Amino acid sequence: MAQPLVKKDDDRDDEADYSPFLGIEKGAVLQEARVFNDPQLDARRCSQVITKLLYLLNQGETFTKVEATEVFFAVTKLFQSRDIGLRRMVYLMIKELSPSADEVIIVTSSLMKDMNSKTDMYRANAIRVLCRITDGTLLTQIERYLKQAIVDKNPVVASAALVSGIHLLQTNPEIVKRWSNEVQEAVQSRAALVQFHALALLHQIRQNDRLAVSKLVTSLTRGTVRSPLAQCLLIRYTSQVIRESSNINQTGDRPFYDYLESCLRHKAEMVIFEAAKAITELSGVTNRELTPAITVLQLFLSSSKPVLRFAAVRTLNKVAMTHPMAVTNCNIDMESLISDPNRSIATLAITTLLKTGNESSVDRLMKQITNFMSDIADEFKIVVVEAIRSLCLKFPLKYRSLMNFLSNILREEGGFEYKKAIVDSIVILIRDIPDAKESGLLHLCEFIEDCEFTYLSTQILHFLGIEGPKTSDPSKYIRYIYNRVHLENATVRASAVSTLAKFGALVDSLKPRIFILLRRCLFDSDDEVSYF
Repeated sequence: MAQPLVKKDDDRDDEADYSPFLGIEKGAVLQEARVFNDPQLDARRCSQVITKLLYLLNQGETFTKVEATEVFFAVTKLFQSRDIGLRRMVYLMIKELSPSADEVIIVTSSLMKDMNSKTDMYRANAIRVLCRITDGTLLTQIERYLKQAIVDKNPVVASAALVSGIHLLQTNPEIVKRWSNEVQEAVQSRAALVQFHALALLHQIRQNDRLAVSKLVTSLTRGTVRSPLAQCLLIRYTSQVIRESSNINQTGDRPFYDYLESCLRHKAEMVIFEAAKAITELSGVTNRELTPAITVLQLFLSSSKPVLRFAAVRTLNKVAMTHPMAVTNCNIDMESLISDPNRSIATLAITTLLKTGNESSVDRLMKQITNFMSDIADEFKIVVVEAIRSLCLKFPLKYRSLMNFLSNILREEGGFEYKKAIVDSIVILIRDIPDAKESGLLHLCEFIEDCEFTYLSTQILHFLGIEGPKTSDPSKYIRYIYNRVHLENATVRASAVSTLAKFGALVDSLKPRIFILLRRCLFDSDDEVSYF
């Protein structure tokens, strides 16, 4: 009986990693580009060659002036093809090649012809290409067509003209500013993308005039914006006006706050989140102003969409830094996110809980975090460690459980930055919480017994030399320090000798024993250690 054909896992991996551009070379592709000169054009073949050329350009491959010129002139011959797909590739190629002024003339007539074509796709792309490669002189000649395109009935054409205006504003601002009336009309468009691009361009035209921006926001916040994307932009511009306005009414009401709050009831989730985020970022925001935004973010915490859960918990995490009590009502919802399959969401949930939790919830949180730590990367672990350090400084009576937690994760696998974050946290807690000193020093001593990082070993030994002699029983640290003289590299051995000397100098009762240990160090094979 024939065996069923089954692909091996290795074959699947090879197939997944395969790239159609693997081993592509510039010289070979330039040779292939000769296909553009064929009397009978093969549209599919030409499109493939242009794709390879675009790939090379986007990978940082540089073409010499001669090579770029040859490719450019060859590509221009493809305008004779009526294949729509190939024409789109030609537009992309011309944009990427960025021809010089004398070469632009070659394609200007073809592009202007396409800009007045009955095919909307040609018109839109021709506008984008012309505005990308043109100079101020040619722009003046086609300005009338661009103005007409901005108010075109076809949204693709209108958006192309508006986006081109955004780019041209950087190089030819005086010309683009003359299009204000057409752009203002486009802001009222029923097409979502047109309204979005029109609002972005209109704001850029007026951005240096604070009064004009304020008038724009005032007129648009009355409900004429229907596009969710444009609404998000408007919320950002509104926040900007609020920040720049120092005038608050005598009643204490903030200008435009009612508009931001009304956006919390919008149908589109992106608008709701943008409004909530804007409210939380208001300077001097009050608890009364925060409440509706926090309520909306709390609802997002239980969303089925990971992006909404992430956005909500990240925003609440920032709010917790300045208004922890305002976020407390969300703690139950955030606790359920600790087991979220998205580790970024889970990490943010934990760090937010650590900022907003009360003293009675610390032990429960520690149990949940212990199981969580083994599933995340070091970069997330460092965030958790820093949050735990802050929590310990906030509730110093809980230092035992928090210090034990830090000690346990210090003995687990991890990279240098992660271990350094834990050591730094323990050092800070020892300095700021007197009761934690002796247990913290012992935790550090146990760590250097099996520490693979020379920098951390020397840092801890130096710290032991400062704090160890001040404890009630300095002798219990001597064994850990002297072990380093026998078991470590020269740098750590030298640090251990220096630390022993500090104990001998500061603790009279230990001085005879320290002398004996230091004499043994005179026979060390490394000169730096023996002469230290």
